[in-house]
Amino acid sequence: MAEMEETTVPFKNLTSREYPGHKKKVHSVAWNCTGTKLASGSVDQTARVWHIEPHGHGKVKDIELKGHTDSVDQLCWDPKHADLIATASGDKTVRLWDARSGKCAQLAELSGENINITYKPDGTHIAVGNRDDELTILDVRKFKPIHKRKFNYEVNEIAWSTTSEIFFLTTGNGTVEVLAYPSLRPVDTLMAHTAGCYCIAIDPLGRSPVRTISFNNTGEYLASASEDLFIDISNVQTGRTVHQIPCRAAMNSVEWNPKSNLLAYAGDDKNKYQTDEGVFRIFGFKNSA
Repeated sequence: MAEMEETTVPFKNLTSREYPGHKKKVHSVAWNCTGTKLASGSVDQTARVWHIEPHGHGKVKDIELKGHTDSVDQLCWDPKHADLIATASGDKTVRLWDARSGKCAQLAELSGENINITYKPDGTHIAVGNRDDELTILDVRKFKPIHKRKFNYEVNEIAWSTTSEIFFLTTGNGTVEVLAYPSLRPVDTLMAHTAGCYCIAIDPLGRSPVRTISFNNTGEYLASASEDLFIDISNVQTGRTVHQIPCRAAMNSVEWNPKSNLLAYAGDDKNKYQTDEGVFRIFGFKNSA
């Protein structure tokens, strides 16, 4: 395993590009399973799908997904279908979209303001979390709830394990609750400050909360961002920081491309008039000197 350090990415030679389009700040960015499209969800009540060329310099095509009547807080792509994307909104709905046409294909009305959404790795179920710490599992084919569970602690983030047999919840107490799936029976509680879990809620040194985190496609690098004005990229094996991307604001979302070392990120950026910029950026392009 010692060779892992040798496959280092030349981060210092890479640069970021900006993608404007939203009218208010971007809350969530996510890549599709092939790494060819990036979706962004915004406080402006829309999501957008962008066709990203890893080496292209031409005009970027994007398509607007309109229909939500409140902030699009999180979105996720179907892990098995490169053109299907689900969005969670404060308007209490979850929508499924066809990214080719921009049309809403399915809609589910739920009971609260939705803030989290994630697909089961086989693409059959979607988990949705709301502001009232309630979890809803949707059957994707029927787009109907099949399971609901309210928790008596603050739920911050949700994720399935790669085998789908385990479901993780990160909590306001700084723990990661480990549940069996599909029973959602509690199996374990991880004290996040002592476990290398992939949904860490609180910085182990208590400096500031880690707001967003993502592994790259090889599992060698971890990008994380908090209220500091940079994104930290660290080597997973050594834990050492290998690069920092300076930011102008606290970050809401970082996500690595599933096929390459492109890192999308979005935060609370403001323009000189102190209004939301509505942009996201992608780091990992070669410097064109």
